[in-house]
Amino acid sequence: MRITRSTIGSLAVLMFCGTIISASAQTANAKTQTSSGAPGAPETYCTSTGGVVENRIPVYNTNGPISSWLKLAGTQEFCQYTSSSDGSRIHLSLHTLYTTQPSLAALAYYSQTAWNGLGEGNPASLYCTQLGGSDLFGGVNAAGGGWVTKHSFDQVLEACIFPDNSTIDSWGLFYHSDDIIRGIDLSTVLKYSDPYPAGKAKSGKQ
Repeated sequence: MRITRSTIGSLAVLMFCGTIISASAQTANAKTQTSSGAPGAPETYCTSTGGVVENRIPVYNTNGPISSWLKLAGTQEFCQYTSSSDGSRIHLSLHTLYTTQPSLAALAYYSQTAWNGLGEGNPASLYCTQLGGSDLFGGVNAAGGGWVTKHSFDQVLEACIFPDNSTIDSWGLFYHSDDIIRGIDLSTVLKYSDPYPAGKAKSGKQ
Protein backbone atom coordinates (compact mmCIF):
# COMPACT_ATOMS: atom_id res chain seq x y z
CA MET A 1 0.00 0.00 0.00
CA ARG A 2 1.44 3.39 -0.96
CA ILE A 3 1.06 5.93 1.78
CA THR A 4 0.22 9.56 1.07
CA ARG A 5 -0.49 12.31 3.54
CA SER A 6 -4.01 12.65 2.22
CA THR A 7 -4.88 9.16 3.44
CA ILE A 8 -4.79 10.38 7.05
CA GLY A 9 -7.99 12.06 8.23
CA SER A 10 -7.40 10.91 11.78
CA LEU A 11 -4.77 8.66 13.28
CA ALA A 12 -7.43 6.44 14.78
CA VAL A 13 -8.05 5.13 11.26
CA LEU A 14 -4.38 4.15 10.98
CA MET A 15 -4.82 1.46 13.61
CA PHE A 16 -7.42 -0.39 11.61
CA CYS A 17 -6.51 0.03 7.95
CA GLY A 18 -3.02 -1.47 8.01
CA THR A 19 -1.19 1.75 7.26
CA ILE A 20 1.20 1.19 10.14
CA ILE A 21 2.32 -2.13 8.70
CA SER A 22 2.92 -0.56 5.31
CA ALA A 23 4.81 2.35 6.83
CA SER A 24 7.03 -0.05 8.72
CA ALA A 25 7.82 -1.96 5.55
CA GLN A 26 8.91 1.24 3.80
CA THR A 27 11.59 1.91 6.39
CA ALA A 28 12.68 -1.64 7.21
CA ASN A 29 15.56 -1.50 4.74
CA ALA A 30 16.55 2.03 5.69
CA LYS A 31 17.14 1.40 9.37
CA THR A 32 18.05 -1.67 11.36
CA GLN A 33 15.25 -2.63 13.71
CA THR A 34 16.34 -2.42 17.33
CA SER A 35 14.85 -3.10 20.72
CA SER A 36 15.36 -0.80 23.68
CA GLY A 37 19.04 -1.75 23.56
CA ALA A 38 21.40 -1.48 26.51
CA PRO A 39 20.13 0.10 29.72
CA GLY A 40 20.34 3.87 29.38
CA ALA A 41 20.56 3.78 25.59
CA PRO A 42 17.47 5.99 24.98
CA GLU A 43 18.71 8.51 27.54
CA THR A 44 22.17 8.56 25.95
CA TYR A 45 20.63 8.98 22.50
CA CYS A 46 18.51 11.89 23.73
CA THR A 47 21.50 13.78 25.13
CA SER A 48 23.77 12.90 22.19
CA THR A 49 21.25 14.51 19.81
CA GLY A 50 21.08 17.72 21.82
CA GLY A 51 18.19 16.87 24.13
CA VAL A 52 17.72 16.88 27.89
CA VAL A 53 16.20 13.91 29.73
CA GLU A 54 13.30 14.77 32.04
CA ASN A 55 11.45 12.48 34.44
CA ARG A 56 7.86 13.74 34.82
CA ILE A 57 4.87 12.74 36.91
CA PRO A 58 1.17 13.12 35.99
CA VAL A 59 -0.62 15.75 38.07
CA TYR A 60 -4.29 16.78 38.15
CA ASN A 61 -5.73 20.26 38.85
CA THR A 62 -2.69 22.27 37.78
CA ASN A 63 -4.93 25.26 37.01
CA GLY A 64 -5.45 25.59 40.77
CA PRO A 65 -2.94 26.57 43.45
CA ILE A 66 0.00 24.21 43.87
CA SER A 67 -1.31 23.17 47.28
CA SER A 68 -4.34 21.65 45.54
CA TRP A 69 -2.44 19.72 42.86
CA LEU A 70 -3.11 16.00 42.93
CA LYS A 71 -0.14 13.77 42.09
CA LEU A 72 -1.22 10.69 40.17
CA ALA A 73 0.46 7.30 39.87
CA GLY A 74 3.25 6.62 37.40
CA THR A 75 6.12 8.46 35.76
CA GLN A 76 7.22 9.13 32.19
CA GLU A 77 10.67 9.97 30.83
CA PHE A 78 10.78 12.65 28.15
CA CYS A 79 13.45 14.12 25.92
CA GLN A 80 13.27 17.91 25.66
CA TYR A 81 14.77 19.74 22.69
CA THR A 82 15.29 23.50 22.81
CA SER A 83 15.83 25.71 19.77
CA SER A 84 19.04 27.72 19.90
CA SER A 85 17.48 30.39 17.69
CA ASP A 86 14.17 31.19 19.39
CA GLY A 87 14.18 29.23 22.66
CA SER A 88 11.09 27.21 21.76
CA ARG A 89 10.87 23.63 23.04
CA ILE A 90 9.38 20.30 22.10
CA HIS A 91 9.12 17.15 24.22
CA LEU A 92 8.51 13.51 23.42
CA SER A 93 8.78 10.33 25.41
CA LEU A 94 12.10 8.53 25.25
CA HIS A 95 10.44 5.43 23.81
CA THR A 96 8.78 7.47 21.04
CA LEU A 97 12.15 9.06 20.21
CA TYR A 98 14.18 5.88 20.30
CA THR A 99 12.01 3.21 18.69
CA THR A 100 12.66 2.27 15.07
CA GLN A 101 9.14 0.89 14.79
CA PRO A 102 6.25 3.12 13.64
CA SER A 103 4.36 4.86 16.41
CA LEU A 104 1.17 6.89 16.28
CA ALA A 105 2.93 9.94 17.76
CA ALA A 106 5.64 9.87 15.08
CA LEU A 107 3.07 9.36 12.33
CA ALA A 108 1.02 12.25 13.75
CA TYR A 109 4.07 14.50 13.60
CA TYR A 110 5.04 13.46 10.10
CA SER A 111 1.53 13.61 8.62
CA GLN A 112 0.92 17.26 9.59
CA THR A 113 -2.83 16.69 9.50
CA ALA A 114 -4.73 19.98 9.42
CA TRP A 115 -6.68 20.96 12.53
CA ASN A 116 -10.42 20.83 11.88
CA GLY A 117 -11.06 23.79 14.20
CA LEU A 118 -13.83 21.98 16.05
CA GLY A 119 -14.51 22.30 19.77
CA GLU A 120 -14.03 24.91 22.45
CA GLY A 121 -11.01 25.04 24.69
CA ASN A 122 -7.27 24.50 24.32
CA PRO A 123 -6.61 24.04 20.57
CA ALA A 124 -3.56 21.84 21.12
CA SER A 125 -5.60 19.49 23.29
CA LEU A 126 -8.48 19.46 20.82
CA TYR A 127 -6.05 18.74 17.99
CA CYS A 128 -4.60 15.83 19.94
CA THR A 129 -8.11 14.43 20.39
CA GLN A 130 -8.83 14.90 16.68
CA LEU A 131 -5.87 12.65 15.88
CA GLY A 132 -7.07 9.90 18.20
CA GLY A 133 -4.90 10.74 21.19
CA SER A 134 -5.54 12.11 24.65
CA ASP A 135 -3.64 14.83 26.47
CA LEU A 136 -4.57 13.12 29.75
CA PHE A 137 -6.97 15.78 30.95
CA GLY A 138 -8.90 16.95 27.87
CA GLY A 139 -9.24 20.27 26.12
CA VAL A 140 -12.31 21.40 28.06
CA ASN A 141 -11.26 20.35 31.56
CA ALA A 142 -11.22 23.51 33.67
CA ALA A 143 -9.15 21.86 36.42
CA GLY A 144 -6.23 21.29 34.09
CA GLY A 145 -3.37 18.89 34.46
CA GLY A 146 -0.23 17.62 32.81
CA TRP A 147 3.18 16.02 33.23
CA VAL A 148 5.12 17.88 35.89
CA THR A 149 8.76 18.35 36.81
CA LYS A 150 10.29 21.07 38.96
CA HIS A 151 13.53 21.09 36.99
CA SER A 152 12.36 22.52 33.67
CA PHE A 153 11.25 25.81 32.12
CA ASP A 154 8.02 23.99 31.24
CA GLN A 155 7.02 22.86 34.70
CA VAL A 156 3.67 21.51 33.48
CA LEU A 157 3.78 19.74 30.13
CA GLU A 158 0.67 19.05 28.09
CA ALA A 159 1.41 15.77 26.32
CA CYS A 160 -0.60 13.94 23.66
CA ILE A 161 -0.69 10.21 24.42
CA PHE A 162 -1.82 7.79 21.73
CA PRO A 163 -3.35 4.31 22.15
CA ASP A 164 0.05 2.67 21.56
CA ASN A 165 1.41 4.80 24.45
CA SER A 166 3.61 6.89 22.16
CA THR A 167 3.76 10.44 23.48
CA ILE A 168 4.60 13.91 22.17
CA ASP A 169 3.85 17.34 23.54
CA SER A 170 0.52 18.66 22.29
CA TRP A 171 1.66 22.18 21.44
CA GLY A 172 4.70 21.03 19.48
CA LEU A 173 2.47 18.68 17.51
CA PHE A 174 -0.14 21.38 16.94
CA TYR A 175 2.37 23.98 15.72
CA HIS A 176 4.05 21.48 13.41
CA SER A 177 0.72 20.85 11.66
CA ASP A 178 1.08 24.43 10.40
CA ASP A 179 4.77 24.09 9.41
CA ILE A 180 6.07 25.75 12.59
CA ILE A 181 9.07 23.97 14.11
CA ARG A 182 9.39 24.16 17.89
CA GLY A 183 12.59 23.01 19.56
CA ILE A 184 13.94 20.87 16.75
CA ASP A 185 12.71 19.27 13.56
CA LEU A 186 11.99 15.82 14.96
CA SER A 187 12.53 14.23 11.55
CA THR A 188 16.26 14.77 12.20
CA VAL A 189 16.28 12.79 15.45
CA LEU A 190 13.41 10.29 15.46
CA LYS A 191 14.79 6.81 14.86
CA TYR A 192 11.65 5.99 12.89
CA SER A 193 11.98 7.76 9.54
CA ASP A 194 9.27 9.77 7.79
CA PRO A 195 7.38 7.17 5.70
CA TYR A 196 5.55 9.67 3.51
CA PRO A 197 6.68 10.39 -0.07
CA ALA A 198 8.54 13.68 -0.39
CA GLY A 199 6.59 16.59 -1.81
CA LYS A 200 3.13 15.21 -1.03
CA ALA A 201 0.50 17.62 0.23
CA LYS A 202 -0.22 17.58 3.94
CA SER A 203 -3.37 15.78 4.99
CA GLY A 204 -6.39 18.04 4.74
CA LYS A 205 -4.44 20.88 3.07
CA GLN A 206 -4.62 19.96 -0.58
